[in-house]
Amino acid sequence: MYYSDYNRPPEEREPIIESDQFHVYEAQPPKKKKGMAAKFVALGLCCAIVGGLVGGGGVWVASRLAGGSTTIYQSSSGTTAVTLANVDGQTVLTPEQIYAANLGAVVGVNGNVTTNVWGYTVKNAVSGSGFVISSNASTSYILTNYHVIDGVSDITVFFSDGKSYDATLVGGESDNDIAVLKIDVGNLPMVTLGDSDALNVGENVYAIGNPLGELTFTFTGGLVSAKDRSVTMSDGTVMNMLQTDTAINSGNSGGPLFNEYGQVIGIVSAKLSSSSSSEASVEGLGFAIPINDVRDMVTSIMEHGYVTGKPNVGILMNDVNEAAQRYGVPAGAEVLAILENSGAEKGGLQVGDIITAVDGESVANSDALKAAVQNYKAGEQVTFTVYRNGESVDVTVTLDEDNQTTQAAMDTLQQEYQEQQSQQQSQQGNNFYYNFPFGW
Repeated sequence: MYYSDYNRPPEEREPIIESDQFHVYEAQPPKKKKGMAAKFVALGLCCAIVGGLVGGGGVWVASRLAGGSTTIYQSSSGTTAVTLANVDGQTVLTPEQIYAANLGAVVGVNGNVTTNVWGYTVKNAVSGSGFVISSNASTSYILTNYHVIDGVSDITVFFSDGKSYDATLVGGESDNDIAVLKIDVGNLPMVTLGDSDALNVGENVYAIGNPLGELTFTFTGGLVSAKDRSVTMSDGTVMNMLQTDTAINSGNSGGPLFNEYGQVIGIVSAKLSSSSSSEASVEGLGFAIPINDVRDMVTSIMEHGYVTGKPNVGILMNDVNEAAQRYGVPAGAEVLAILENSGAEKGGLQVGDIITAVDGESVANSDALKAAVQNYKAGEQVTFTVYRNGESVDVTVTLDEDNQTTQAAMDTLQQEYQEQQSQQQSQQGNNFYYNFPFGW
Protein backbone atom coordinates (compact mmCIF):
# COMPACT_ATOMS: atom_id res chain seq x y z
CA MET A 1 0.00 0.00 0.00
CA TYR A 2 1.23 3.43 -0.79
CA TYR A 3 -0.10 6.93 -0.35
CA SER A 4 -0.85 9.23 -3.21
CA ASP A 5 0.12 12.90 -3.43
CA TYR A 6 -2.99 14.67 -2.21
CA ASN A 7 -1.83 17.90 -3.74
CA ARG A 8 -2.54 16.42 -7.19
CA PRO A 9 -6.04 16.57 -8.73
CA PRO A 10 -8.28 13.63 -7.74
CA GLU A 11 -8.21 12.13 -11.22
CA GLU A 12 -4.40 11.86 -11.07
CA ARG A 13 -4.18 10.25 -7.64
CA GLU A 14 -3.47 6.62 -7.13
CA PRO A 15 -6.14 4.76 -5.12
CA ILE A 16 -5.16 3.34 -1.76
CA ILE A 17 -7.78 0.66 -1.91
CA GLU A 18 -9.00 -0.57 -5.19
CA SER A 19 -12.39 -2.18 -5.72
CA ASP A 20 -14.67 -2.76 -8.65
CA GLN A 21 -17.39 -0.85 -6.83
CA PHE A 22 -15.66 2.14 -5.38
CA HIS A 23 -12.39 3.95 -5.07
CA VAL A 24 -11.12 5.67 -1.92
CA TYR A 25 -8.82 8.63 -2.28
CA GLU A 26 -6.88 10.40 0.41
CA ALA A 27 -8.61 13.67 1.20
CA GLN A 28 -7.00 17.11 0.93
CA PRO A 29 -6.38 18.84 4.23
CA PRO A 30 -9.37 21.11 4.97
CA LYS A 31 -9.03 24.86 4.26
CA LYS A 32 -9.39 27.19 7.24
CA LYS A 33 -12.82 28.83 7.19
CA LYS A 34 -13.46 32.41 8.30
CA GLY A 35 -15.85 32.60 11.14
CA MET A 36 -19.38 33.76 10.45
CA ALA A 37 -19.00 36.55 12.95
CA ALA A 38 -16.11 37.97 10.95
CA LYS A 39 -18.23 37.94 7.82
CA PHE A 40 -21.04 39.75 9.51
CA VAL A 41 -18.69 42.31 10.99
CA ALA A 42 -17.08 43.02 7.64
CA LEU A 43 -20.42 43.25 5.93
CA GLY A 44 -21.76 45.47 8.66
CA LEU A 45 -18.87 47.87 8.34
CA CYS A 46 -19.24 48.00 4.60
CA CYS A 47 -22.93 48.72 4.85
CA ALA A 48 -22.33 51.32 7.50
CA ILE A 49 -19.73 53.14 5.43
CA VAL A 50 -21.68 53.04 2.20
CA GLY A 51 -24.97 53.80 3.89
CA GLY A 52 -23.52 56.69 5.85
CA LEU A 53 -21.96 58.25 2.81
CA VAL A 54 -25.08 57.95 0.73
CA GLY A 55 -27.44 59.01 3.51
CA GLY A 56 -25.31 62.06 4.34
CA GLY A 57 -26.09 63.62 1.00
CA GLY A 58 -22.46 64.57 0.45
CA VAL A 59 -19.69 62.97 -1.59
CA TRP A 60 -18.90 59.28 -1.05
CA VAL A 61 -16.47 56.85 -2.50
CA ALA A 62 -17.07 53.09 -3.08
CA SER A 63 -14.90 50.44 -4.70
CA ARG A 64 -16.25 47.68 -6.84
CA LEU A 65 -15.48 44.34 -5.25
CA ALA A 66 -14.62 42.65 -8.53
CA GLY A 67 -12.76 45.17 -10.67
CA GLY A 68 -11.49 47.47 -7.91
CA SER A 69 -12.55 50.61 -9.83
CA THR A 70 -13.64 53.67 -7.87
CA THR A 71 -16.87 55.57 -8.34
CA ILE A 72 -17.56 59.05 -6.90
CA TYR A 73 -21.10 60.21 -6.32
CA GLN A 74 -22.18 63.80 -5.44
CA SER A 75 -25.57 64.95 -4.30
CA SER A 76 -27.38 67.58 -6.34
CA SER A 77 -28.82 69.84 -3.63
CA GLY A 78 -28.70 72.93 -5.85
CA THR A 79 -28.11 76.59 -4.92
CA THR A 80 -30.86 78.68 -3.36
CA ALA A 81 -31.15 82.10 -4.97
CA VAL A 82 -31.86 85.03 -2.65
CA THR A 83 -34.78 87.12 -3.82
CA LEU A 84 -33.84 90.81 -3.75
CA ALA A 85 -36.75 92.25 -1.79
CA ASN A 86 -37.84 95.86 -1.51
CA VAL A 87 -37.75 97.43 1.92
CA ASP A 88 -41.30 98.72 2.25
CA GLY A 89 -41.73 98.70 6.03
CA GLN A 90 -44.63 96.26 5.75
CA THR A 91 -43.00 93.00 4.70
CA VAL A 92 -40.97 90.92 7.13
CA LEU A 93 -37.80 89.90 5.31
CA THR A 94 -35.58 86.89 5.77
CA PRO A 95 -32.06 87.54 7.08
CA GLU A 96 -30.73 86.70 3.62
CA GLN A 97 -32.99 89.32 2.05
CA ILE A 98 -32.03 91.97 4.60
CA TYR A 99 -28.36 91.44 3.87
CA ALA A 100 -28.81 91.41 0.10
CA ALA A 101 -31.05 94.50 0.10
CA ASN A 102 -28.67 96.63 2.21
CA LEU A 103 -25.13 95.41 1.55
CA GLY A 104 -24.57 97.94 -1.24
CA ALA A 105 -25.35 100.85 1.12
CA VAL A 106 -22.92 99.84 3.89
CA VAL A 107 -19.33 101.12 3.90
CA GLY A 108 -16.10 100.69 5.75
CA VAL A 109 -14.55 103.90 7.04
CA ASN A 110 -10.81 104.30 7.30
CA GLY A 111 -8.20 107.03 7.29
CA ASN A 112 -4.67 108.02 8.10
CA VAL A 113 -4.69 107.60 11.87
CA THR A 114 -1.83 107.06 14.28
CA THR A 115 -3.85 105.71 17.21
CA ASN A 116 -7.37 104.41 16.78
CA VAL A 117 -10.20 104.64 19.31
CA TRP A 118 -9.24 101.29 20.83
CA GLY A 119 -5.71 102.41 21.64
CA TYR A 120 -3.82 100.54 18.93
CA THR A 121 -1.22 102.25 16.76
CA VAL A 122 -2.27 101.85 13.16
CA LYS A 123 -1.83 103.39 9.75
CA ASN A 124 -4.56 103.43 7.12
CA ALA A 125 -6.54 100.99 9.23
CA VAL A 126 -10.29 100.50 9.10
CA SER A 127 -11.73 102.69 11.82
CA GLY A 128 -15.33 101.60 11.65
CA SER A 129 -18.45 101.34 9.54
CA GLY A 130 -21.11 103.60 8.07
CA PHE A 131 -24.07 103.61 5.70
CA VAL A 132 -25.47 105.72 2.86
CA ILE A 133 -28.51 107.70 4.01
CA SER A 134 -28.95 109.98 0.99
CA SER A 135 -27.77 109.96 -2.61
CA ASN A 136 -28.64 112.21 -5.55
CA ALA A 137 -27.22 112.42 -9.04
CA SER A 138 -23.79 113.64 -7.94
CA THR A 139 -23.44 113.43 -4.16
CA SER A 140 -23.97 110.84 -1.45
CA TYR A 141 -24.11 111.28 2.33
CA ILE A 142 -22.90 108.66 4.78
CA LEU A 143 -23.77 108.42 8.48
CA THR A 144 -21.29 107.05 10.99
CA ASN A 145 -20.17 107.54 14.61
CA TYR A 146 -18.29 110.68 15.55
CA HIS A 147 -15.67 108.68 17.41
CA VAL A 148 -14.89 106.74 14.22
CA ILE A 149 -13.60 109.86 12.42
CA ASP A 150 -12.48 111.93 15.42
CA GLY A 151 -8.85 112.88 14.81
CA VAL A 152 -8.78 111.20 11.41
CA SER A 153 -7.49 112.94 8.30
CA ASP A 154 -7.83 111.80 4.70
CA ILE A 155 -11.06 109.89 5.32
CA THR A 156 -11.80 107.09 2.86
CA VAL A 157 -14.88 104.92 2.51
CA PHE A 158 -15.03 101.62 0.70
CA PHE A 159 -17.93 99.51 -0.54
CA SER A 160 -18.49 95.77 -0.83
CA ASP A 161 -17.82 95.87 -4.58
CA GLY A 162 -14.24 96.94 -3.86
CA LYS A 163 -14.64 100.58 -4.87
CA SER A 164 -13.35 103.29 -2.53
CA TYR A 165 -13.78 107.05 -2.45
CA ASP A 166 -12.31 110.02 -0.62
CA ALA A 167 -14.79 111.50 1.85
CA THR A 168 -15.12 114.89 3.51
CA LEU A 169 -16.63 115.61 6.91
CA VAL A 170 -19.84 117.61 6.56
CA GLY A 171 -20.29 117.94 10.31
CA GLY A 172 -20.43 116.00 13.53
CA GLU A 173 -22.05 115.99 16.93
CA SER A 174 -19.77 114.48 19.54
CA ASP A 175 -22.34 114.51 22.34
CA ASN A 176 -24.60 112.17 20.39
CA ASP A 177 -21.71 110.42 18.64
CA ILE A 178 -22.84 111.04 15.06
CA ALA A 179 -21.02 112.35 12.01
CA VAL A 180 -22.04 112.87 8.38
CA LEU A 181 -19.57 112.29 5.52
CA LYS A 182 -19.92 113.30 1.89
CA ILE A 183 -18.54 111.69 -1.26
CA ASP A 184 -18.79 113.08 -4.79
CA VAL A 185 -20.47 110.00 -6.20
CA GLY A 186 -24.18 109.80 -6.96
CA ASN A 187 -26.96 107.30 -7.49
CA LEU A 188 -25.74 104.88 -4.83
CA PRO A 189 -27.88 102.36 -2.94
CA MET A 190 -29.39 103.83 0.23
CA VAL A 191 -30.81 102.40 3.43
CA THR A 192 -34.36 103.06 4.59
CA LEU A 193 -34.81 104.55 8.05
CA GLY A 194 -37.36 102.96 10.37
CA ASP A 195 -39.08 103.88 13.64
CA SER A 196 -36.94 102.93 16.63
CA ASP A 197 -39.75 103.84 19.03
CA ALA A 198 -41.89 101.07 17.54
CA LEU A 199 -39.40 98.35 18.48
CA ASN A 200 -40.37 95.76 21.06
CA VAL A 201 -37.99 93.91 23.34
CA GLY A 202 -37.44 90.47 21.85
CA GLU A 203 -37.66 91.53 18.20
CA ASN A 204 -35.01 90.32 15.77
CA VAL A 205 -32.35 92.82 14.74
CA TYR A 206 -29.36 92.53 12.43
CA ALA A 207 -26.08 94.36 11.88
CA ILE A 208 -23.73 94.74 8.93
CA GLY A 209 -20.26 96.00 9.69
CA ASN A 210 -16.51 95.47 9.72
CA PRO A 211 -15.57 93.79 13.01
CA LEU A 212 -11.90 94.08 13.99
CA GLY A 213 -11.38 96.26 10.93
CA GLU A 214 -10.60 93.21 8.82
CA LEU A 215 -13.66 90.95 8.67
CA THR A 216 -15.39 93.29 6.27
CA PHE A 217 -19.15 93.31 5.66
CA THR A 218 -19.93 90.74 8.31
CA PHE A 219 -23.60 90.02 9.00
CA THR A 220 -24.72 89.26 12.56
CA GLY A 221 -28.10 88.91 14.21
CA GLY A 222 -29.73 88.91 17.61
CA LEU A 223 -32.57 90.36 19.63
CA VAL A 224 -33.54 93.69 21.14
CA SER A 225 -32.52 93.07 24.74
CA ALA A 226 -33.77 96.34 26.21
CA LYS A 227 -34.80 99.88 25.29
CA ASP A 228 -33.96 103.27 26.80
CA ARG A 229 -30.74 102.24 28.50
CA SER A 230 -28.83 105.19 29.99
CA VAL A 231 -25.24 104.34 29.11
CA THR A 232 -22.32 106.40 30.43
CA MET A 233 -19.59 106.55 27.81
CA SER A 234 -15.87 106.62 28.59
CA ASP A 235 -15.82 110.43 28.39
CA GLY A 236 -18.66 110.75 30.90
CA THR A 237 -21.36 111.46 28.33
CA VAL A 238 -24.68 109.80 29.13
CA MET A 239 -26.57 108.49 26.10
CA ASN A 240 -29.88 106.80 25.55
CA MET A 241 -29.28 103.43 23.89
CA LEU A 242 -30.90 100.32 22.52
CA GLN A 243 -29.41 97.16 24.03
CA THR A 244 -28.92 94.09 21.85
CA ASP A 245 -27.17 90.73 22.01
CA THR A 246 -26.21 91.03 18.35
CA ALA A 247 -22.48 90.35 17.98
CA ILE A 248 -20.72 93.74 17.98
CA ASN A 249 -16.97 94.28 18.01
CA SER A 250 -14.37 96.92 17.22
CA GLY A 251 -14.95 98.06 13.65
CA ASN A 252 -18.75 97.71 13.84
CA SER A 253 -19.04 101.25 15.24
CA GLY A 254 -21.07 103.50 12.98
CA GLY A 255 -22.73 100.65 11.14
CA PRO A 256 -26.48 100.13 10.76
CA LEU A 257 -28.74 98.06 13.00
CA PHE A 258 -31.75 96.75 11.05
CA ASN A 259 -35.18 95.61 12.17
CA GLU A 260 -36.88 92.57 10.64
CA TYR A 261 -38.31 94.78 7.88
CA GLY A 262 -34.82 95.71 6.70
CA GLN A 263 -35.05 99.29 8.02
CA VAL A 264 -32.29 101.03 9.99
CA ILE A 265 -33.48 101.58 13.55
CA GLY A 266 -30.13 102.18 15.20
CA ILE A 267 -26.49 103.12 14.78
CA VAL A 268 -24.16 100.54 16.30
CA SER A 269 -22.05 102.50 18.74
CA ALA A 270 -20.70 100.65 21.76
CA LYS A 271 -20.04 97.33 23.42
CA LEU A 272 -19.65 96.58 27.12
CA SER A 273 -16.42 94.59 27.18
CA SER A 274 -15.38 94.61 30.83
CA SER A 275 -16.65 95.22 34.33
CA SER A 276 -14.95 96.92 37.24
CA SER A 277 -16.37 94.30 39.59
CA SER A 278 -15.27 91.25 37.64
CA GLU A 279 -12.39 90.12 35.46
CA ALA A 280 -14.65 87.81 33.44
CA SER A 281 -15.21 88.73 29.82
CA VAL A 282 -18.59 90.20 28.96
CA GLU A 283 -20.44 89.04 25.86
CA GLY A 284 -23.80 89.81 24.32
CA LEU A 285 -24.04 93.40 25.59
CA GLY A 286 -24.05 95.69 22.59
CA PHE A 287 -25.60 99.12 22.26
CA ALA A 288 -26.94 101.22 19.41
CA ILE A 289 -28.14 104.82 19.16
CA PRO A 290 -31.90 104.86 18.41
CA ILE A 291 -32.34 106.42 14.99
CA ASN A 292 -35.29 108.53 16.18
CA ASP A 293 -33.00 110.29 18.68
CA VAL A 294 -30.71 111.66 15.97
CA ARG A 295 -32.86 111.81 12.83
CA ASP A 296 -33.42 115.59 13.02
CA MET A 297 -29.79 116.19 13.97
CA VAL A 298 -28.58 114.30 10.92
CA THR A 299 -30.84 116.34 8.65
CA SER A 300 -29.58 119.53 10.25
CA ILE A 301 -25.95 118.55 9.73
CA MET A 302 -26.59 117.75 6.08
CA GLU A 303 -28.27 121.11 5.51
CA HIS A 304 -26.20 123.43 7.73
CA GLY A 305 -23.05 121.56 8.71
CA TYR A 306 -24.02 121.48 12.37
CA VAL A 307 -27.01 120.75 14.57
CA THR A 308 -29.21 123.84 14.63
CA GLY A 309 -31.38 124.69 17.60
CA LYS A 310 -29.05 122.98 20.01
CA PRO A 311 -29.24 124.75 23.39
CA ASN A 312 -26.32 126.49 25.05
CA VAL A 313 -26.45 127.98 28.55
CA GLY A 314 -22.90 129.33 28.57
CA ILE A 315 -21.44 127.97 31.81
CA LEU A 316 -18.66 125.73 33.03
CA MET A 317 -19.77 123.48 35.84
CA ASN A 318 -18.76 120.70 38.19
CA ASP A 319 -20.56 118.25 40.50
CA VAL A 320 -20.87 119.27 44.14
CA ASN A 321 -18.39 117.03 45.93
CA GLU A 322 -19.43 114.67 48.68
CA ALA A 323 -17.43 116.48 51.35
CA ALA A 324 -19.45 119.66 50.84
CA GLN A 325 -22.69 117.69 50.91
CA ARG A 326 -21.82 116.36 54.35
CA TYR A 327 -21.93 119.96 55.58
CA GLY A 328 -25.44 120.60 54.26
CA VAL A 329 -24.67 121.77 50.73
CA PRO A 330 -27.22 120.19 48.37
CA ALA A 331 -26.31 117.89 45.52
CA GLY A 332 -26.32 119.53 42.12
CA ALA A 333 -24.12 121.26 39.55
CA GLU A 334 -21.91 124.12 40.73
CA VAL A 335 -21.39 127.03 38.32
CA LEU A 336 -17.64 127.56 37.90
CA ALA A 337 -17.57 130.21 35.18
CA ILE A 338 -20.04 132.13 33.02
CA LEU A 339 -19.65 133.17 29.39
CA GLU A 340 -19.93 136.91 28.81
CA ASN A 341 -23.19 138.04 27.14
CA SER A 342 -24.60 134.50 27.35
CA GLY A 343 -28.10 133.57 28.38
CA ALA A 344 -26.73 132.52 31.75
CA GLU A 345 -25.25 135.96 32.41
CA LYS A 346 -28.32 137.80 31.16
CA GLY A 347 -30.61 135.61 33.23
CA GLY A 348 -28.73 136.28 36.44
CA LEU A 349 -26.78 133.11 37.13
CA GLN A 350 -23.71 133.69 39.31
CA VAL A 351 -20.42 131.90 39.84
CA GLY A 352 -20.84 129.66 42.89
CA ASP A 353 -24.53 128.97 42.29
CA ILE A 354 -25.52 125.32 42.66
CA ILE A 355 -28.22 124.32 40.19
CA THR A 356 -30.49 121.79 41.90
CA ALA A 357 -33.54 121.68 39.59
CA VAL A 358 -34.64 122.39 36.00
CA ASP A 359 -38.26 123.53 35.70
CA GLY A 360 -39.02 121.85 39.00
CA GLU A 361 -37.29 118.55 38.21
CA SER A 362 -34.42 117.79 40.60
CA VAL A 363 -30.94 117.27 39.16
CA ALA A 364 -28.32 115.67 41.39
CA ASN A 365 -25.25 116.23 39.23
CA SER A 366 -23.87 117.66 36.02
CA ASP A 367 -24.92 114.69 33.89
CA ALA A 368 -28.51 114.97 35.08
CA LEU A 369 -28.53 118.72 34.38
CA LYS A 370 -27.12 118.16 30.94
CA ALA A 371 -29.71 115.53 30.12
CA ALA A 372 -32.54 117.80 31.31
CA VAL A 373 -31.44 120.82 29.25
CA GLN A 374 -30.99 118.74 26.10
CA ASN A 375 -34.77 118.38 25.97
CA TYR A 376 -35.05 122.10 25.15
CA LYS A 377 -34.18 124.08 22.04
CA ALA A 378 -32.31 127.30 21.53
CA GLY A 379 -34.52 130.34 22.19
CA GLU A 380 -36.65 128.57 24.78
CA GLN A 381 -36.71 129.65 28.41
CA VAL A 382 -35.83 127.38 31.30
CA THR A 383 -36.09 128.03 35.03
CA PHE A 384 -33.14 126.91 37.14
CA THR A 385 -33.56 126.46 40.88
CA VAL A 386 -30.22 127.39 42.46
CA TYR A 387 -28.79 127.20 45.96
CA ARG A 388 -27.21 130.57 46.75
CA ASN A 389 -26.04 131.88 50.12
CA GLY A 390 -27.96 129.24 52.02
CA GLU A 391 -31.30 129.61 50.26
CA SER A 392 -33.05 128.55 47.03
CA VAL A 393 -33.59 131.07 44.22
CA ASP A 394 -35.27 130.64 40.82
CA VAL A 395 -33.43 132.03 37.80
CA THR A 396 -34.99 132.14 34.31
CA VAL A 397 -32.54 131.75 31.42
CA THR A 398 -33.16 132.05 27.68
CA LEU A 399 -31.07 129.38 25.99
CA ASP A 400 -28.59 130.40 23.28
CA GLU A 401 -27.82 128.31 20.21
CA ASP A 402 -24.81 126.09 20.43
CA ASN A 403 -23.03 126.86 17.18
CA GLN A 404 -19.44 127.29 16.08
CA THR A 405 -19.25 130.83 17.45
CA THR A 406 -20.44 129.91 20.93
CA GLN A 407 -18.29 126.80 20.94
CA ALA A 408 -15.19 128.88 20.18
CA ALA A 409 -16.09 131.28 23.00
CA MET A 410 -16.64 128.39 25.40
CA ASP A 411 -13.27 126.89 24.47
CA THR A 412 -11.61 130.20 25.33
CA LEU A 413 -13.49 130.38 28.63
CA GLN A 414 -12.43 126.85 29.47
CA GLN A 415 -8.78 127.58 28.72
CA GLU A 416 -8.81 130.67 30.92
CA TYR A 417 -10.40 128.75 33.77
CA GLN A 418 -7.89 125.93 33.43
CA GLU A 419 -5.01 128.36 33.73
CA GLN A 420 -6.53 129.86 36.88
CA GLN A 421 -7.30 126.54 38.51
CA SER A 422 -4.38 124.37 37.38
CA GLN A 423 -2.64 124.47 40.74
CA GLN A 424 -5.82 123.66 42.66
CA GLN A 425 -6.69 120.80 40.32
CA SER A 426 -3.27 119.24 40.81
CA GLN A 427 -3.89 119.20 44.56
CA GLN A 428 -7.51 117.99 44.46
CA GLY A 429 -8.06 115.22 41.93
CA ASN A 430 -11.80 115.30 42.50
CA ASN A 431 -12.07 118.93 41.42
CA PHE A 432 -12.38 118.02 37.78
CA TYR A 433 -14.76 120.20 35.81
CA TYR A 434 -16.59 119.88 32.56
CA ASN A 435 -16.78 122.35 29.72
CA PHE A 436 -20.55 122.42 29.77
CA PRO A 437 -22.08 124.35 26.88
CA PHE A 438 -25.25 122.21 26.99
CA GLY A 439 -24.47 121.11 23.48
CA TRP A 440 -22.90 117.75 23.88
